[in-house]
Amino acid sequence: MKLEISVPTELKEIKLAQYQAFLKIAKDNEDEEFLNQKMVQTFCNIDLKDVAEIRFKDVLEITASLGKMFDVKSHKFINRFKLSGVEFGFIPDLEDMSFGEYTDLDTYIGDWDNIHKAMAVLYRPITKKGLNGTYEIEKYNGSITYSDVMKHAPLDVVFGANVFFYNLGNELLKSTLTYLENNKAMQTILQQHNLGNDGVGIHQSMLLLKETLQDLIELPNYRLTSV
Repeated sequence: MKLEISVPTELKEIKLAQYQAFLKIAKDNEDEEFLNQKMVQTFCNIDLKDVAEIRFKDVLEITASLGKMFDVKSHKFINRFKLSGVEFGFIPDLEDMSFGEYTDLDTYIGDWDNIHKAMAVLYRPITKKGLNGTYEIEKYNGSITYSDVMKHAPLDVVFGANVFFYNLGNELLKSTLTYLENNKAMQTILQQHNLGNDGVGIHQSMLLLKETLQDLIELPNYRLTSV
């Protein structure tokens, strides 16, 4: 019997749960042949035993095609999308986030095992639409309300949201460091309380802080380099 395989060509064809599942497998496994098989199984939705029946060169072609899909230099921010007939919208105004929204988002946004919970904070069903594309979303009742639903969110939406927060965090970082570097009074306070006994100049310390923070917020490498 001839096996028919549907190979995704766009990130929107892949669910977040599929990506999370593959990340867990790839995290502690360096067997390239096994990862190739799991990549085809996971993203093409077929059984592992069926992958074993595919010609070796075809498996390599499929994984190469999938790899190109992930090797994207930029990801577009998507503020609205539909899931199972329900339209979800991104938080209209981040400055109006509640304490509960902020703490939950801060807990989950950098953890790919729990990124679906962060997505449940950021995106909720649209309850009202206004002029010029404006809208209101459902009141936040905890990430558990839509966390399982968000496992089915298309990957392009998830990546776009992560890039959005990377860019936002990067701009906040730049503004903070510029303020500290240019504020003489703040430099004096830092020197007196943190650096006075270390013999480290404020300028060198700020450069070190900049390098460290930039490393911490570095955009995750979405390319599946292990396969």
